[in-house]
Amino acid sequence: MKVSRLPIDPGPAAWADLLPPAAPAQKLEGAQTADWLVIGGGFAGLSALARLKQLHPADKIILLEASRIAEGPAGRNSGFMIDLPHDLASEDYGGGVTEDQHQIAANRAAIGFARKMAEVFALPREAFNPCGKFNAAASAKGHQHNQDYAHHLTRMGESWEMYDAAQMAELTGTNYYQSGLYTPGTVMLQPAMYIRGIARGLASHNAKIFENSPVTALDHNGDWSATTPSGKVTAPRVILAVNGHANSFGLYPQQLLHVFTYASMTRALTAQEVKSLGGARNWGATPADPLGTTVRRISGIGGDRIIIRNRATFDPSMQVSQRRIRAVSRSHDTSFSARFPVLRHVSMQYRWGGRLCLSRNNVAAFGEVMPGLYSACCQNGLGTAKGTLHGMLAAELASGHDSALLQQVQKQSPPRRLPPPPLAWLGANTLMKWGEWKAGVEL
Repeated sequence: MKVSRLPIDPGPAAWADLLPPAAPAQKLEGAQTADWLVIGGGFAGLSALARLKQLHPADKIILLEASRIAEGPAGRNSGFMIDLPHDLASEDYGGGVTEDQHQIAANRAAIGFARKMAEVFALPREAFNPCGKFNAAASAKGHQHNQDYAHHLTRMGESWEMYDAAQMAELTGTNYYQSGLYTPGTVMLQPAMYIRGIARGLASHNAKIFENSPVTALDHNGDWSATTPSGKVTAPRVILAVNGHANSFGLYPQQLLHVFTYASMTRALTAQEVKSLGGARNWGATPADPLGTTVRRISGIGGDRIIIRNRATFDPSMQVSQRRIRAVSRSHDTSFSARFPVLRHVSMQYRWGGRLCLSRNNVAAFGEVMPGLYSACCQNGLGTAKGTLHGMLAAELASGHDSALLQQVQKQSPPRRLPPPPLAWLGANTLMKWGEWKAGVEL
């Protein structure tokens, strides 16, 4: 099968840019054979590679990444590895109690796997920080969402703490929020630091990772052969961990929704600006309304900064223009100024877009799609936790290693078919625009 298009990521990879320069990329050159091939070097691909190394320590495993490690979607998210239900299509993230309890168990298994990797490879706390997060509410409606979600968590036996307006002001340095629902199980990542650290650790354990090596064709003739611009890898078993780009390989046609979300990051704040703002130096808040604004304040490598993320667009072409980035940036500036008026003068140093892949029924594109070809794709907007989960489970499935968690994921229905393209584009974008309008000041 020929790969119809290659990944295009708009704007800079800001998280990676904060780090010291990466070592020069090792590019695939010439023909190689392996016992296993993993395509994609994000959360799913690296987790699949790590699990394969556990199950088959003597096997030769090759991973191909189209760009640089941590410069694709894995390094463009907001760094929330969330354990609790986080359904972006709902009013308050929650669903049915039993279904959500299964989701929590799965997410926590993924977080446990990620934590073990962080420990084994001695990643700093900034890369993997199990500090919890907030659902921040800026309105009475948002506060009601928080209360409804808290009630749902109580029914499931989950712990939470509700912060009032004064407590949120002390935390954030702003009076913008009426309340905040704190849940302790989320891990906050510096995603580029985490992904780079995991890749570096796996490479030190004899895994072969090739960057700037996009797969342009994937053919099956007994074994699988993946062709790149300057090489080829032949292996009997392949794990495809490319999220929405599964469509580019001819898989799951008309079943995957391609969505871009957008973020902006300030320049490093000065010591005086940090003092003027006050508040805690590291915290993260998702919006009480799923289509509101996510905010992170970070302090570490790269200095003290604030990240704003909001707006989403459905783009079946899997690419967006710089004009779109500029238009969305105006929304980011408005949201930033409203929340942090004392920093209104602070400029944004980085602006970027990141690709998400969703399915209509909120399930993964997971399983053996052809003999020896396994998919760990479509993370439904939760690429950090779900990508980790599906990568490790794809490795187990391909290895014949059964588990209750694997059976749970395999029981899910396949992604539902989308309406015809014009209707899908119109319907998805209209729905997101309507949701953003309804979010009001939460945006």
